[in-house]
Amino acid sequence: MGEPFDAVDVIRTKRDGGRLSDEQIAWVLDAYTRGVVADEQMSALAMAILLNGMDREEIARWTAAMIASGERMDFSTLRRPTADKHSTGGVGDKITLPLAPLVAACGVAVPQLSGRGLGHTGGTLDKLESIPGWRAALSNAEMLAQLDDVGAVVCAAGAGLAPADKKLYALRDTTGTVESIPLVASSIMSKKIAEGTGALVLDVKVGSGAFMKNLDDARELARTMVGLGSDAGVRTTALITDMSTPLGRTVGNALEVRESVEVLAGGGPEDVVELTLALAREMLAAAGREDVDPADALADGRAMDVWRRMVAAQDGDPDAPLPVAEHTETVTAPTGGVVTALDAYAVGVAAWRLGAGRARKEDTVQAVAGVEIHARPGESVRAGDPVLTLHTATPDRFARAREALEGAIRVDADGASAARTREVVLDRIAQ
Repeated sequence: MGEPFDAVDVIRTKRDGGRLSDEQIAWVLDAYTRGVVADEQMSALAMAILLNGMDREEIARWTAAMIASGERMDFSTLRRPTADKHSTGGVGDKITLPLAPLVAACGVAVPQLSGRGLGHTGGTLDKLESIPGWRAALSNAEMLAQLDDVGAVVCAAGAGLAPADKKLYALRDTTGTVESIPLVASSIMSKKIAEGTGALVLDVKVGSGAFMKNLDDARELARTMVGLGSDAGVRTTALITDMSTPLGRTVGNALEVRESVEVLAGGGPEDVVELTLALAREMLAAAGREDVDPADALADGRAMDVWRRMVAAQDGDPDAPLPVAEHTETVTAPTGGVVTALDAYAVGVAAWRLGAGRARKEDTVQAVAGVEIHARPGESVRAGDPVLTLHTATPDRFARAREALEGAIRVDADGASAARTREVVLDRIAQ
């Protein structure tokens, strides 16, 4: 029996600005997963979607077809409601690490399927793997058991979850079609809906270190994803958050774990604490637990207790010392005054070049590599004061990391242009 459609006809429809039918979308994603539609044909279709867009119904059908390509998880047997968070990625974005145990400590289970870093944005799994013994790969049965016992799990998505998206994601990365909002939204939401969580909070980053560089695009992406989640029966909201400056004072795997533990211990940078609590409140409200204040669980140690149990359940040692870089270099202030800018993208690239990130999915990362931030926008420095410390296991990487930081730090000598207090949460999007 032959195929009901021809890939070239589907490509032409979208190339010429037409609307893909439900049947065309279901077929092309299934055929691509089966290998009937070739990579070059799907590349052409992805570019046509990038250039001509999709309407809401097309995006919803595209997302549904990707979900249908694999399995769906079921958490209905758990004794507590579920809520998850997804971040579109940023620099120093360690929020998942304190957030998952914090929400679990408040009575809501958190099934957090996370990924690895690529380019200048870090990956949650890479960060956690700097903890001795910790493992990212869990079976569905192990994940369910840990959610029932501990209340939180952060692990890699299984191969059976939205395999069409996994294949298309790799293709988009190599064909210049990553920036398509319909494809970004459906990629994220297909995995999250298939994951089976009852509620979802989206952290949509905007700024130099984010995928979305301007607020209008971030709002469009947020509205699209919130609509997809709500249409699928998942209670979904989004916070649009600032990524013009790195989050916190560390960028890099072990460095960010250390800072996350500080937050769980009741300390840590103000912006990391603020965003962690804002997202926790959104997740708890979406799961029907508005009666709980997550700040209490952070202050009284309950969140730290869940963190330790969560790490140990995945064979990690919460008491083991984190690895430390053998080599460091300091970047100093060129003049005295007030730091008015610290570009997130530049810091992310520097951390990547130091070994904290990867250029290809196959690359390995250094647990110890990264950037430590001593002076943030709004803070005063004297000429020669340390602004950044660069960490790596391979000192020949320092030169290229310093190149990435050229022009990234601005200091106003007289303080007249001092940066305003940073707004971490810029907007909230709900259905």
